[in-house]
Amino acid sequence: MSAVIKKGPINKQTSKLKPQKRGNLKKQEARLGWLFVSPALIGFSVFTFASIIRSLYYSFTEWDLLTEPKLIGFNNFLKIFKDKYFYQYMGNTFYFVIFLVPIVLMISLLLSIIINKKSKGIVKAYRAALFLPSITSTVAISMVWLWIFNPDMGILNNFLYAIGFNDAPAWLNSAEWSKPALLVMRVWQMSGYYMIMFLAGLQTIPESLYEASEVDGANKIKQFFKITVPMLSNTFFVVAILLVIEAFNMFESVFIMTGGGPLGSTSTIMYYIYEKAFSYYEMGYASALAWIFFIIIMIVTLIQYRFRNEQGGE
Repeated sequence: MSAVIKKGPINKQTSKLKPQKRGNLKKQEARLGWLFVSPALIGFSVFTFASIIRSLYYSFTEWDLLTEPKLIGFNNFLKIFKDKYFYQYMGNTFYFVIFLVPIVLMISLLLSIIINKKSKGIVKAYRAALFLPSITSTVAISMVWLWIFNPDMGILNNFLYAIGFNDAPAWLNSAEWSKPALLVMRVWQMSGYYMIMFLAGLQTIPESLYEASEVDGANKIKQFFKITVPMLSNTFFVVAILLVIEAFNMFESVFIMTGGGPLGSTSTIMYYIYEKAFSYYEMGYASALAWIFFIIIMIVTLIQYRFRNEQGGE
């Protein structure tokens, strides 16, 4: 009986100490967490966030890198809306967004369905081969496609001549064909990456759904539209967001393959920002362009989110 009486106060003390110990443990875990993420936070603050704030300041200035920045208010922003090249290059940018996003969506989904097999060996080899362009340097890929699109010695035009064509496009040297040529190159490069995302989504769909639909007499087409597409809705949304942002930010391939030409037919807003900043040293105007471009991308992304919510997405 005495043992029971002595045990009571000890339990009360331990019960009082436990919340304190839990609180101390949470604080230690929080400190440890901040310690682990601090290098990334410091790097982001110094090299990214500080640069963003600085570019906002420069957007209200006239600065040529050689003299001190001179505050000019909203003149850079007003100048943008009077700049005919801004509208031309924004049109080129939207061309890539409008065509690149749905084409890559369809091709990457189709490829993921084709290679969605559980067998080993050759299927894995195909997956690696299709994914490889997305992790290869855009500069290296651009150099290869420069040779493919060469109007005189390129493999594409030689193939067209071999099958009976008397005349072939000048591709990157033509204002008419330069954008489609860049589009083909980017579709080839990007599809493998998003194929892997769709493949991951496909492998989360239970096989029992397909088996049950087969019992009900559903064919492959009905299974695709009634099971596959709805079950991949979240994947579609993520891929669409990433694709739109990537299409808006086309720069390396334009810089290497066309330099924005011919006659500005392939120049995008990203390339225009680079040109203004590092060719004409109009850093203030380039910063203002960058902020306008950021606002446009943000608006397009918010529209996508709004559309997703209206469709009943999670």
